[in-house]
Amino acid sequence: MNRTASIHRTTGETDIRLSIDLDGSGDGKRDSGIGFLDHMLDLFAKHALIDLEVTAKGDLHVDDHHTAEDIGITLGQALDQALADRAGIRRYGHFTLPMDECLVTSAVDLGGRYAFEYNAPIAAAKIGTFDSELVEHFWQSFAANARCNLHVLLHHGRNSHHIAEAVFKSVARAIRMAAESDPRSNQIPSTKGVL
Repeated sequence: MNRTASIHRTTGETDIRLSIDLDGSGDGKRDSGIGFLDHMLDLFAKHALIDLEVTAKGDLHVDDHHTAEDIGITLGQALDQALADRAGIRRYGHFTLPMDECLVTSAVDLGGRYAFEYNAPIAAAKIGTFDSELVEHFWQSFAANARCNLHVLLHHGRNSHHIAEAVFKSVARAIRMAAESDPRSNQIPSTKGVL
């Protein structure tokens, strides 16, 4: 089954083209105009084993907010589209990831309903030139559009870059687990028969 999707989202603030292949190897190019976000998307693609192409043009003369938000939205929409009716997936995934002094747990339910709980505070306002608060906002935008439950918890950590990296990697691994084909079932993983 071909689990791919392409999204083109155009607003007055951004123009985003994004495509994914859920059964990839982490290939693709990321060009958001935001170096730090490209780095995080590289990590996400590699650890989720999702081929990910992103090209974005946004109002970066204002700040990074709209571009980061809209990439989160389009990534969520693409995942939702690529999963189709979600038959044959594991549905649930979780991963606890150490990143030097940081430890982050992420858990996901690809069950078709949105919920988001995030407790991974970053003390510094900026990571380089990137607003730290956009890490949380990116994943909130993603979860709402992927129609998933996403929980992220920082157990401990101090370095801002490490915290952000641990969040992206642990979410990637949780999504990888949840989106994997279940070798024991090709059914929709719900007693309702629909997700």
